[in-house]
Amino acid sequence: MKSPTSKETVLEISGLSKSFGKKEILKDINLTVKGGEVFGFLGPNGSGKTTTIKLMLGLLNYNSGSIKICGHEVKTEFEKAIANIGGIIENPEMYKYLTGRQNLMQYARMQDGITKERMEEVIDIVHLRARIDDKISKYSLGMRQRLGIAQAILHRPKLLVLDEPTNGLDPAGIKELRDIFKHLAHEEGCTVFVSSHMLAELELMCDRVCVINHGVVIDNMTMEEIRTEKQSGDNRITYHIDTPNKDGAIKIAEEMSVDYTLYDGQLAVMIEKENISKYIKKLALADVDIEGVIPVQKSLEDAFMEIIGDTPEGGVGQ
Repeated sequence: MKSPTSKETVLEISGLSKSFGKKEILKDINLTVKGGEVFGFLGPNGSGKTTTIKLMLGLLNYNSGSIKICGHEVKTEFEKAIANIGGIIENPEMYKYLTGRQNLMQYARMQDGITKERMEEVIDIVHLRARIDDKISKYSLGMRQRLGIAQAILHRPKLLVLDEPTNGLDPAGIKELRDIFKHLAHEEGCTVFVSSHMLAELELMCDRVCVINHGVVIDNMTMEEIRTEKQSGDNRITYHIDTPNKDGAIKIAEEMSVDYTLYDGQLAVMIEKENISKYIKKLALADVDIEGVIPVQKSLEDAFMEIIGDTPEGGVGQ
């Protein structure tokens, strides 16, 4: 599978709006996903995630806007657009009385150009070689999810769309999927678009995330931005200050109008990256001993709650 370059646009959503009757579900959604990345699509229940995914897959019609997959508009060039996409919404459908291999063969018959070699390749990608000839009725939930992914990538799509793929899985099953997603995106060139509420897992697998709430895209950021530049709305970073003289360090923070907090005996200051050295110098001049200055990385959950907390209450989407 040829890996798309990082500059190639695989998915482009522009001005997307969707209503059910008088109820507005999505409002002017704009979103771009590049080749070869694991892209997380986040939002609370009722935010519009599943509706957006169904529109991407052509399962619903949208009122206005555009969805392009590899440059092809879903509404007007459906066959060309959908040829570049694979997807699973909720649980993949399978024939439980057949084996995993027989299920793949059934699916392969629906697509042109899928060779036996490609089938063997995807079996290895999803780590089912040892159980592929067992009946589906003997598969665990995690194995069925992995076989569903195998079905979805048989035709070498450039975009794999997954809605809550880790629901109901144990930690081992979740890790298996996480490793598969990262391999598909970074080694196979299949961009992975994954919607999930399991923020800790998305943090471990995603290159970039988009937050949607009440049918509106709130933020779009890389994991690096979450951990560093987007520590807060004013680009401040939180630092733990390890000092035996916390009162002295707090006094200097107040003189510099630096926000701080003291919890569990630890002092943390919220300050712009370019000003931390000035703060440390002032501490030294005031004879405040410093044993450590440690930047605190924000987690995806921290960023998500901060972003969602800034938006009005009440949902419109689904």
